[in-house]
Amino acid sequence: MSDSAARPLVQMESVNKSFGDLHVLHDIDLSVDRGEVVVVIGPSGSGKSTVCRCINRLEPIDSGRILVDGAPLPEEGKALARHRADVGMVFQSFNLFAHKTILQNVTLGPIKVRRVPRAEAESRGRILLDRVGIADKADRYPAELSGGQQQRAAIARALAMDPKVMLFDEPTSALDPEMIKEVLDVMVELASEGMTMVVVTHEMGFARSAAQRVVFMDGGRIVEVAPPDRFFGQPETERAKDFLSKILAH
Repeated sequence: MSDSAARPLVQMESVNKSFGDLHVLHDIDLSVDRGEVVVVIGPSGSGKSTVCRCINRLEPIDSGRILVDGAPLPEEGKALARHRADVGMVFQSFNLFAHKTILQNVTLGPIKVRRVPRAEAESRGRILLDRVGIADKADRYPAELSGGQQQRAAIARALAMDPKVMLFDEPTSALDPEMIKEVLDVMVELASEGMTMVVVTHEMGFARSAAQRVVFMDGGRIVEVAPPDRFFGQPETERAKDFLSKILAH
């Protein structure tokens, strides 16, 4: 096994982050292996989304370090743009460009950042839109699509960069219930194909079925990490038991 295959793809070491006086991440240690799906859960305000945003360096950290594929996060400039190309991110709000078609949204990154020729980017873009089930929407604008379709377009856009890891920050929380399944189905398929994924979500069914490990956060700390069977069946900490009793009772 090569060194790169043996080391974690994402590694957070003693990461701290504050917003003003609010200390939102306390000494976070987390590693994600190649092909692993890690689901991060916990109450609102526990720091889950900030973990994702720090891995993508949308938020700079105060101390500690984050490595992606063995390399520390770049500070800024072209190196940071290359890093973001390797780390796909899907947000709660779809963040699509309203004035561009769905295909243009998907091909913009490969053309601008990866320097992929337009014809090649469009060909691959159409393949990806087909993969997420919206090939027929390529020439529509975001406002013409449902929320679930827009989020699937956002997933295709992230995949178009051929990322090493995909970060999902509550990708279904802005969706109507019937649209949640269509987005989760795409994510389950990606997981089954070996995509490395860090998923912040309230969807416990997805955590049970697709995760290799569940990370439970509370108060800016990682409280418990376990395979889903053990976490949902026999949580070790009182805080996790309390959290699960509240969300699984309904």
